[in-house]
Amino acid sequence: MHKNYSMGLVWLRRDLRLHDNPALAAALAQCEKVHCVFIFDTDILNALPRQDRRVEFIRESLVEVDAALRQVANQKTAGLIVRHGSSVTEIAALAQALKVQAVFAAKDYEPAAQQRDAAVHQALQVQGIAFTQIKDHVIFEERELLTQTGKPYGVFTPYLRAWLAKLGSAPLPVHTLPAHCPQLMARPAVYAKVVPALEEFGFEETNLKTLAIPIGSSGAAKLLEDFVERMDRYDETRNFPAVKGPSYLGVHLRFGTVSIRHLVNLARQHVAKGSAGAQTWLAELVWRDFYVQILANFPRVATAAFKPEYDAIQWDEGPQADELFAAWCDGRTGYPLVDAAMAQLNQTGYMHNRLRMVAGSFLVKHLGLDWRRGERYFARHLNDFDLSANNGGWQWVSSSGCDAQPYFRIFNPVTQSEKFDAQGKFIKRYLPALKGLSDKSIHAPWLAKPLELQAAGITLGKDYPLPVVDHAKARARTLLRYGVVKK
Repeated sequence: MHKNYSMGLVWLRRDLRLHDNPALAAALAQCEKVHCVFIFDTDILNALPRQDRRVEFIRESLVEVDAALRQVANQKTAGLIVRHGSSVTEIAALAQALKVQAVFAAKDYEPAAQQRDAAVHQALQVQGIAFTQIKDHVIFEERELLTQTGKPYGVFTPYLRAWLAKLGSAPLPVHTLPAHCPQLMARPAVYAKVVPALEEFGFEETNLKTLAIPIGSSGAAKLLEDFVERMDRYDETRNFPAVKGPSYLGVHLRFGTVSIRHLVNLARQHVAKGSAGAQTWLAELVWRDFYVQILANFPRVATAAFKPEYDAIQWDEGPQADELFAAWCDGRTGYPLVDAAMAQLNQTGYMHNRLRMVAGSFLVKHLGLDWRRGERYFARHLNDFDLSANNGGWQWVSSSGCDAQPYFRIFNPVTQSEKFDAQGKFIKRYLPALKGLSDKSIHAPWLAKPLELQAAGITLGKDYPLPVVDHAKARARTLLRYGVVKK
């Protein structure tokens, strides 16, 4: 069968797997010979701290991709080409050196990625090389789902209905890779170096291995196997941070070590059997698509409120605001559930979804700080940081986003704690100083009787902070602050 191109290059980015990889499948279908590359992009890396779990996660996942490519190619000199530099320069130079006629990549919808890809497209065009971007990490992209008036959706529930309707009942097609793929070429000697160690491109090891976070496609498969056993109870367990409820696949979806089509197919198989848990989990996967299309269709949300009138809100600034922000970042607010959530994030790079809402709401509606400050902090620390979902979540808690909670709905961190961590198991895990408190007092230590505090060995203000704000007063201030958006 005639191929369109004699040589193609697959540029892996957020699709670090071989199974169901549309860019790789397209290259194999259209090219007689194929190389694969990953670039440690200095335009991204230079802005990161020298210890970053995500960089280490990517590096370890690439080792697996490299080995898998060699196995499928069935030759020792095959494998992944890894470069370190600016993507625009590296892709153009590599495409020329390998004499490729086409570069294939999975589409990325973030504004910075779109700018990068436009520059790459231009650089390749000058050389007469095609650049093909293929939908991968969402089910429906950009303007694939529109309202009856031809506009992108801004409310989730009708989007969910339209999403399910467009999906239909047939399983999503999944690209399978042949067991032996002779089209995958041996790497030229100059590019035959193994995946570089972290220190070779200026990074250091983190606590990723200590945390035992499963890496690569094999890690995603293990997590999925474990979650399938629990999926049917997901609707009951997902809100309780001390319970093993979520799939923990966020970082794998972020870097594409698992296929979204595979997950959706799996969820729908369980939904077909009447599983309420699978239905709830499927809706969570749809939220992911929803936020990606919001960012693609309304790129201004990356820096501004989805509802423009919310940009009129005056957030607190100055030294006192900075002190409160530091207390929130460090888990020193005096509200145990908020502090335990921040400790979980700071220590592990993960935060339970319910706690993302509680901690985010606290920053905005108790401390009166701009949601963008919290968004940036999460962006630095979350292993699964994804601009669209992170932005969507922060705009949700600040009531400035699409389909957000109303501005007058203000989470009470104490009642949230009593409801979702009744015995304080999660709090005790991350705030061991509070272990001696009763199930009742652990949610609000400042209300505990002096004798109980003494017996627990706690002096408030020394062993654990007093609350930085009073809930009732903070609530009243927030309602005043949000008065500018009342209609």
